[in-house]
Amino acid sequence: MNWKKVGIVISHEYSTRVRKKSFILTTLLTPIGMALLICVPMLIMLFTGNENQKVKVIDQSGIVAPYLESGEKVTYVMGVEGETVDLLKDIFDELDYYAIVGISPLDEKGEVSVVSYSKEPLNMDLKNSINRAVNKAVETRKLTRYDIQNLDEILADVKTDIKLNSMTLTSDGDAKEDSVEIYMILSYLMSFLIYMFVFMFGTMVMRSVIDEKSSRVVEVIVSSVKSVELMMGKIIGVALVALTQFFIWIALTFIIVTAVNAAAGPKLMQNIGGMGEVIAIAGDDNHIDPEDMETILQSAGQSEDAPEALKLIGQLRNLDWFYIIGCFLVYFLLGYLLYASMFAAIGAAVDNEADTSQLQLPVTIPLIIGIFIMLHTFEHPNSALSVWTSIIPWTSPMVMLARIPFGVVPAWQLLLSIVLLALTFLATAWFSAKIYRIGILTYGKKSTFKDLFKWMKLKD
Repeated sequence: MNWKKVGIVISHEYSTRVRKKSFILTTLLTPIGMALLICVPMLIMLFTGNENQKVKVIDQSGIVAPYLESGEKVTYVMGVEGETVDLLKDIFDELDYYAIVGISPLDEKGEVSVVSYSKEPLNMDLKNSINRAVNKAVETRKLTRYDIQNLDEILADVKTDIKLNSMTLTSDGDAKEDSVEIYMILSYLMSFLIYMFVFMFGTMVMRSVIDEKSSRVVEVIVSSVKSVELMMGKIIGVALVALTQFFIWIALTFIIVTAVNAAAGPKLMQNIGGMGEVIAIAGDDNHIDPEDMETILQSAGQSEDAPEALKLIGQLRNLDWFYIIGCFLVYFLLGYLLYASMFAAIGAAVDNEADTSQLQLPVTIPLIIGIFIMLHTFEHPNSALSVWTSIIPWTSPMVMLARIPFGVVPAWQLLLSIVLLALTFLATAWFSAKIYRIGILTYGKKSTFKDLFKWMKLKD
């Protein structure tokens, strides 16, 4: 193989694709979308933290009003004598209320009915808060019928809120608190991205081969470049395009998230779980300096007293991102090379894209199986099925990335998986090159699996 000629093909494929408007748009817009997915929830918490909604309450039962407590986000205004729900409903537009809540008189069972009126659907937090208050009021009244002495003290003593602290033992014998929710989300995102990008860039190679074959341009190209050199050049060229996009995406996403965090982080943390808890973690005075954000978040990830939302952010910050991103790039690159070589062979064996559906089936089935096993791996990252499918080359790119965030992958399994994936790519590329060499110049016949096996058996 003449690697100089392969380099020329790589350069042509790379330069042609990175100059396309579609490449430039997706490269710039995708990190903005990824950053929005990360930042929007944080910004929503920031800008909705100080909103206060006024709710008018007409309590005909006489028992619910004491249980409706106003807070930072809602203020309950109790109705006065003579006010009714029907009357207020008719003049709603003239009132400065988010909603009107009507509570019926007690029925023979000691229960009430509740109805609300608003110009927009009642938000879930407010709806749940009103439901809890009404249920608590009715339950408390029913309990008082039993004439139990010190009922309030008994209920307060019985009420319990115990949470499981999930700790993971590290190799050096220490224990750290982990968030399975974060690991599951990260596992799903990485595995799904691998599936999507491998399929997307693999089919890009296949379409490129079909276009050159159908336009007969390939007949001119193979007069100066061997077919196997052309195939490898296309595969590696598209791989470099993908890696270029990845590195730009990572850099731009990091810049956007860092900028939003620096601008909104201190104000956001004052809205999460109370300022006192954050100050206690930081060991600071009554002010959060932006320069102290990193220390606060790292401490929060390991503190049992931190607010739950702050703990999640801190644990996210404490992940080994270099290891995770490094594994993602390795498995994407090797997984892409493995599947792209098969897609290139399929593209060479057909005259148009419509004929590829049958030949693509053996290629897409392992990818789909990997996605389904990935869903099992979320719950059981160390099961026999998860371990073996994370080592088998055709499913390892998806399944191994579903295991890595949990920190349960021994070094030997990771190394064995990568080595097998690389060796399988080399073997697959060798057989694909045989198909490519014959198929690229075969026209007018719809190729079958029998034809592909026959071409693979031909000697060079």
